[in-house]
Amino acid sequence: MDRKDAVIGRIVETDDCVAEGASYLCEIEPRFATALKETGPLPLRRSPDGFDELLRAIISQQVSVASARAIRQRLTDAGMTTPDAILSVDDEHLRSLGLSRQKARYARSLAEARIDYDALRDTETSQVIKTLTQVTGIGVWTAEIYAMFSLGRADVFAPGDLALQEAARILFDLPDRPKEKELRQLAEAWSPWRAVAARLLWAYYHVAKDREGIA
Repeated sequence: MDRKDAVIGRIVETDDCVAEGASYLCEIEPRFATALKETGPLPLRRSPDGFDELLRAIISQQVSVASARAIRQRLTDAGMTTPDAILSVDDEHLRSLGLSRQKARYARSLAEARIDYDALRDTETSQVIKTLTQVTGIGVWTAEIYAMFSLGRADVFAPGDLALQEAARILFDLPDRPKEKELRQLAEAWSPWRAVAARLLWAYYHVAKDREGIA
């Protein structure tokens, strides 16, 4: 293992990587094996990295998928997908394309940050999250999701996610939905494949909630 690999750890690049992680998790935790039997193979769920992806995350905050898609399309049609483009117009123009006053401010903050996205690929995960959360409008959850899916980090988790909390409650038969701190501590045992554990819990959430609905 070279210095770079030691700093950033494993990268989830293919379905085989996900399968390897799932196999490891099933070996160390029987309940993951039970969940995987119900979910079937887990998705890769890789996304592009860069400004555009984080802008997409900002657009999607607290709106429906359909609304986010429509706003995203208007921004794309207007060429508002780069830092320079965002900074070349005023907030009123961004609002005319569908962004709220708050999200226009967030988009401008992201553009002004001038993040070196290429450098993030070789940056340790905790520093990635620290860098991203310094931007107004980017919280820990968004930063962890970016590290997980855009950078492919195999050992990052997002314990603030409500679906992960609920899936963990069901799978581990917990009395209550675990809070972020509790779930973060629980997930430490799933290293170095916590991002695959997240994929498994998300998949299990959909299966479990459907089952509960039928019952």
